[in-house]
Amino acid sequence: MTAVTSGDAEGPDPSLAPGPPAVEAVLFDRDGTLVVDVPYNGDPTKVEIVPGAADALRRLRHAGLPLAVVSNQSGVARGWLTMEQVDAVNRRVDELLGPFVTFVVCPHGPSDGCECRKPRPGMVLAAAARLGVRPERCALVGDIGADVEAALAAGARPVLVPTPVTRPEEVAAAPEVATDLLTGVLAGFGLALARLLLALAGLSTRVEPAKDGARATVHLEGVATFLGIP
Repeated sequence: MTAVTSGDAEGPDPSLAPGPPAVEAVLFDRDGTLVVDVPYNGDPTKVEIVPGAADALRRLRHAGLPLAVVSNQSGVARGWLTMEQVDAVNRRVDELLGPFVTFVVCPHGPSDGCECRKPRPGMVLAAAARLGVRPERCALVGDIGADVEAALAAGARPVLVPTPVTRPEEVAAAPEVATDLLTGVLAGFGLALARLLLALAGLSTRVEPAKDGARATVHLEGVATFLGIP
């Protein structure tokens, strides 16, 4: 587990050690990550963005990264939604938080055996192909274990942003966990950008290795305040 904290570095800078490949694109789960989860929502008027989402996405676009959405929509297979309704909701999300390069949707149910429904890697691979980026150069930010598993299966970098529906075992199993969406965005870039943004906020940083070494958790509580984001 790795924590990013304020303070002066002592000894060699651990952030210079080899890490995962540089991120060239960021994929997002939709419901529960970018917008408040309304189960099987087919009504664009019910779309409500997650606090901080617009600012996080703005920072990514300012950095020149292409963005995409990958979303399970089993309500279509269950007969509770039409693809036209899913598309209408996606258009509303794009109006509020876009532009996204692409929306990749799986309309299948859990028992359909498709390769696109998360935790399978199909949507991650499809999004990466549409963006023209290798999967291992993508980060996927999501709120449940299926997002993490889909990213890992595709060779992408998963960043879990837990919500009340995230199970404790999913948090424990995730390679990287962020406290909020902005932190998740920073984690997707890796520690170098996190250090840069904190430095711009007038803070020095150091990387403090945790004792268990089980997984990397990026602790940036309060960074939104440091960066002037409400």
